[in-house]
This record gives sequence, C-alpha cells and structure tokens, in this order.
Amino acid sequence: MDAILLVEDDPMLGQALTAALGQEGWRVVHCKDAGSARASLVDHAFVAVLLDLGLPGGSGLEVLAKMRSRYDPTPVLIITARDLLSDRVRGLDAGADDYIVKPFQRDEMLARLRAVVRRSRGAVTPILHWRDVEIDPAARTVTRGGQRIDLSASEFRLLLALLESRGRPLSRDQLQDRLYGDDTAIGSNTVAVYVHQLRRKLGNDVVVTELGFGYRVGDDS
Repeated sequence: MDAILLVEDDPMLGQALTAALGQEGWRVVHCKDAGSARASLVDHAFVAVLLDLGLPGGSGLEVLAKMRSRYDPTPVLIITARDLLSDRVRGLDAGADDYIVKPFQRDEMLARLRAVVRRSRGAVTPILHWRDVEIDPAARTVTRGGQRIDLSASEFRLLLALLESRGRPLSRDQLQDRLYGDDTAIGSNTVAVYVHQLRRKLGNDVVVTELGFGYRVGDDS
C-alpha cells in the first residue's frame, strides 16, 4: 500500500486528514514536528508528503529544503494557514509541487494530492542499468538478473547516486550529502554501513572502494 507522510502538528486536523487519506486507500505516517518528519523521510519512501509550514522544532520549509538538498523527488503538497502570495512563492520556490491554504475542503485537498502524485508518476525518468542490475528511479525499484531486490530508502538513494556518477568515485562526504543534506548530526560511518548493506543484497561487485577517493560502481565488464 502506498504511504503518505502527513506533517501536521494540529491533533484534530491530523486525525481528520489521516481518516480522509485512509478512506482513499493510502497508508498514513503522521509526524507532528519537523524533527520526526526529517527522520521519517530518511528512513522511508513515500508516494507524497502533506506538509504544514508552522511546526514545532523547525519550519516546513526547512523540511522541504532538506528533502530537495538530498535530491528527494517525492511530491510535496503544502498545507498552511499562511495565505500571503509571498508565502506561496517561497514554498513553490523551495520545491513544493502545490499549495493549499487552510481552511480547505477535504475533496479539494484530495484532488490536489492525487494530481501531484499523478504528475510525479508521469514524469519521464530514464531507467539505469549496470550489468544485470536495473534501477527505476520513478518506480523506486531495483532488480538484479530480473529478481526484485528490496532496498531501504537510503540504500536506494546511495545506489542511485553511484550509478548517476558512473566513471568517477564519490567521497564519503559527497554520498552523505546525497543521503542527508547538511545534517551534521549523522554518524561518520553511516555511508560505510549502507555500502555494506548494498554489497550484501546485490553482491560485492556492485560497489567498489577506491582507497583515498571513496566509492564507485564496479566495472561494466
């Protein structure tokens, strides 16, 4: 079941939105502050994000900026009481896909959400190949030899970064930035852990260590 991340600190509105989304067949992960939203986005893949701007522990715009800084393309629908044109412009410039102002009608919110999901799925994104490994960035799927390989959201982003940079190694810091943006609280061995997981799931030949430089995908031959 496709999952929606709902980031909303108002308990009554959060409960109502969770119920409405559930009736549409979506599974909902509800976060009530900026910190838990950032953590959920690192650890899970979502079909879309419903994002309030006024949050405890940081603003929704900061959450959105963090997403886009690590190349997370998940569509974002901002829900907020801020109805100034300048607020809408800032949200869209920060990478939001659409914007709806509180109070809003349930049906309009659902229609806008379906639209941003539909647009994201209709985007043309090339499928990447390496030997018999195939990665579909739009569908967020990975196969090897035709067999589906289940990766976490972070493992997927790391593999995608390496395949997009084929031919040159990426340093640990570069890969960490692709995973987490500028979050300096992340442990220094995190990238090595995900590399280990990729090798365990896909084989030791997929990710090669270049001493003094970082990691790259293995040779094609």
